Amino acid sequence: MATEPRRRPKQERSRERIDAILATTMRLIGEKGIDAVTMKEVGALAGGPIATVYHYFPSKSAILAMLYERFSEESRGRFGAIIAGINGLSDVTAAADRMLDDYYARVAADPAIQDLQNAIQADKALQHLDIAETRHQAKMFCDHVAPMLQAEQREAFGRVVFLIFQLAGGVVRLALTQDEAEGRRTIDDYRSIIHTQLRVFL
Repeated sequence: MATEPRRRPKQERSRERIDAILATTMRLIGEKGIDAVTMKEVGALAGGPIATVYHYFPSKSAILAMLYERFSEESRGRFGAIIAGINGLSDVTAAADRMLDDYYARVAADPAIQDLQNAIQADKALQHLDIAETRHQAKMFCDHVAPMLQAEQREAFGRVVFLIFQLAGGVVRLALTQDEAEGRRTIDDYRSIIHTQLRVFL
């Protein structure tokens, strides 16, 4: 599959080369947008020939996939810390608020992340990564909260949480196309929707 790296690094030197390629790509995305970034330019600015880039990545989509994977790993760590603070059903809504605010702040603060998110949505070969990551993060949330619910509520709760997580990406992308005040209202309106949906179970 063209979105998979050709090889996973095992030696320190290989990991350093991949890190340089990813860092260079992310910087270029922030400066000029994904469409303007070329594999040749990435190779030149990452300190090596283009053959080195192709040695690890068969296409630009494969670089984007690994950048998204790393963004997702960081998201899991941050969300996991918030989820771990849920000690009872009374904590669930506040945790959902913190997760939404954390995600919005991270994406808003970095144009490269915004462009990466948009590219993932636009590339049919990469869309499955976003959906799979949503399922993983929603499962993290549900695995922690579901034992606190009645058994008959858990399946429906899982469906609702998946939708909340998946729709959050689109809401954040919408908010970032608006001016600051309208964007904040969009986030707060979505927050109200989340509260309403969670209240059914809490």
